[in-house]
Amino acid sequence: MLQLAYIRENKDQVVAGLTKRRFANAEDVINQVIELDDLRKSTQQKHDQVLSESNALSKEIGALMKAGKKDEAEQVKQKTADLKVEGKTLAENLAQYEKDLKAVLYTVPNVPNEHVPEGNGENDNITIEEHGTIPTLAEGSLPHWELIKQYDIIDFELGNKITGAGFPVYKGKGARLQRALVNYFLDQAVKAGYQEIQPPILINEDSGYGTGQLPDKDGQMYFVREENFYMIPTAEVPITNMYRDVIVSADELPIKNVGFTPCFRREAGSWGAHVRGLNRLHQFDKVEIVEIHHPDNSYAALERMCGHVKSLLESLNLPYRVLNLCGGDLGFTSAQTFDMEVYSAAQEKWLEVSSVSNFETYQANRLRLRSKGEDNKTFLLHTLNGSALALPRILAAILENNQTPEGIKIPEVLIPYTGFDIIN
Repeated sequence: MLQLAYIRENKDQVVAGLTKRRFANAEDVINQVIELDDLRKSTQQKHDQVLSESNALSKEIGALMKAGKKDEAEQVKQKTADLKVEGKTLAENLAQYEKDLKAVLYTVPNVPNEHVPEGNGENDNITIEEHGTIPTLAEGSLPHWELIKQYDIIDFELGNKITGAGFPVYKGKGARLQRALVNYFLDQAVKAGYQEIQPPILINEDSGYGTGQLPDKDGQMYFVREENFYMIPTAEVPITNMYRDVIVSADELPIKNVGFTPCFRREAGSWGAHVRGLNRLHQFDKVEIVEIHHPDNSYAALERMCGHVKSLLESLNLPYRVLNLCGGDLGFTSAQTFDMEVYSAAQEKWLEVSSVSNFETYQANRLRLRSKGEDNKTFLLHTLNGSALALPRILAAILENNQTPEGIKIPEVLIPYTGFDIIN
């Protein structure tokens, strides 16, 4: 959530940034925020004045009673009664203005960093790096949704029987390869200095608001009505919320955590060939890295996090490219995001496997995640996260790019984890 002081002091910059990310009616919404804040401030001032006057009159009543001036004391009592009524009305108005202000602020996305390019959507994202050689497959090579049937390693029909579409069952070497990827990604993150976390996969409403999934992604999350819990769309949510309402000491920074969880997304409105097979699921596994930094250090950290993801892709011998997302394709809470995509040779297209983002103070302001400077004043920290990595499309690319007449070869770095070097 954007800070009110930042909005007021940098109104033109905020409006320009929101326009860059194609946020509708940016200036009108920001004007509404400022107007509500003005109402809140003036009402608070009036309420404080009424409270102060009421307290002063209460003392005056005591003095008048001691002086035997009962009639005058009764008149003052009537004034205090009137002030109490006025104060109650002002308090109710103040609470409503604060509620309305927060509701509007929750609809306002983050302001993009100056290095975010202009653009309306994914076609305007900027490719800043490509790595690796796109494999040339033999004639008759198959997409992964055919390969998994041929080798009986993932069963979508069985998942549909148990739950529904988008909930696959991993079997035999498919399950072992899935587990191998999780363990490999976790081990590499721990070697890179991340602390492993195993968080809950259900969150409460406060956690959803804390990292910005609510109210923005309300309809995309699975909801458990009886307990008012949400199933997590990513491990970012519970791990970052570990620091909600926390003042982090300077010697604790930077904070680097990694967690593996299943992730759940309704993906309402998704259909077509681009979501076939493992390309888009309702339940999938992901290893997530989450970092918390002093504002001065967060963009250097963003670069290092991208480097960590790239090193994983290179070790798996997967050709990849890095995209700097344009304003129109930027996630709601992000100030800057880099997407990593791997090339799927059988599908002949790029598949997103990781997003690495800096949220600057946007999440921290919602979370009240702070630290203290040398002057002992608190300031908001910067939060970052990235997929390292999401498994379904990585698995799809491994299956497709490594298929041979003899079977599907396993990347060398995974063989110690799988215990086999080929699926046949």
